[in-house]
Amino acid sequence: MPPRYTFPAEWSAHQATWLAWPHHEPDWPGKLGPIPWVYAEIVRVLAQHERVEILCHDDDVRAACDQHLRAHGVASNVRTHLVANDRVWLRDSAPTFVHDEAGNVHLANWAFNAWAKYPNFAHALNAQVGRAIERITGLPRFEPTRPDTGDRLVLEGGGIETDGEGALLVTEEWLLSDEQVRNPGLDRTGYERAFRDHLGIRETIWLGEGCVGDDTHGHVDDIARFVAPGVVVLAYEEDPTDEENHRRSVDNMRRLELAGAARGTLKVVKIPYPRAVVMNGERLPASYANFYIANGVVLVPTFNDRNDRVALNAIAELMPNRHVVGIHAVDLVWGFGTLHCLTQQQPVPR
Repeated sequence: MPPRYTFPAEWSAHQATWLAWPHHEPDWPGKLGPIPWVYAEIVRVLAQHERVEILCHDDDVRAACDQHLRAHGVASNVRTHLVANDRVWLRDSAPTFVHDEAGNVHLANWAFNAWAKYPNFAHALNAQVGRAIERITGLPRFEPTRPDTGDRLVLEGGGIETDGEGALLVTEEWLLSDEQVRNPGLDRTGYERAFRDHLGIRETIWLGEGCVGDDTHGHVDDIARFVAPGVVVLAYEEDPTDEENHRRSVDNMRRLELAGAARGTLKVVKIPYPRAVVMNGERLPASYANFYIANGVVLVPTFNDRNDRVALNAIAELMPNRHVVGIHAVDLVWGFGTLHCLTQQQPVPR
């Protein structure tokens, strides 16, 4: 019988944050130039609060990383590691850090298949990131399996959101639709069993769809996030002229009401979306919900929009014991992800 694991909330104490330094130009077509500077600012803020572990694809990438960090005055609390990687969204390709019954930290190393979308993008290197983090940290690693076939379970960290007390947010669009299928044949009941077995989840709350422009096909971290047990921040589009995001917002709010908001066991705080961010005619998944909670600080993506202030203030009110820092993300979101997508937290042993 394997040990029982639990999935700690993001606001639990961290030992470190893991990143991979940007180097893959197709992640930001024609716009890779400013991205390392955004990363350097992210690291500058994080390193004031916790250690930052950075995977560097090769020696040249490591040298570039060092140069950018020096320029931003980052001189301590950072370690770089030579680990080859294809794409840098570690939320999805790195393991999820969990606790066992004794409070020790383990690596839940999901299978990664490039979001079941990018067959032309090599992802063999990303599939080995879990082994590299195991080697660096010395933490035990396990490979979760499907409850029906015993095959390795394909999941991404951006699709799972917990309150640390046994509740989990996911979307049907991500796991139950016929597009970008991660685990063919695995149904709702099977997923809930897998979440219970590998993450200690007692209640799975199924939202509907993610935000418009999300190339992962429905990751929850762009629309709904726990900020405390029983408290959910929901990205909500009030404007019915933004037809798709409005419809999805209304549906997700209804689902949260059924899950407990209507009877007071779940509190939902709405935050707006920014204006639509469009690049080369393509709507991008710009959302304030893609924030990252670290020790003593919350990093929130901003988009040169009047709703930046609204979102920052709302998040600050919900987490008054943390500094709330906006990070400019208009360039970053051209890679179809922002702050939560590129980070992965390592909790302290319990």
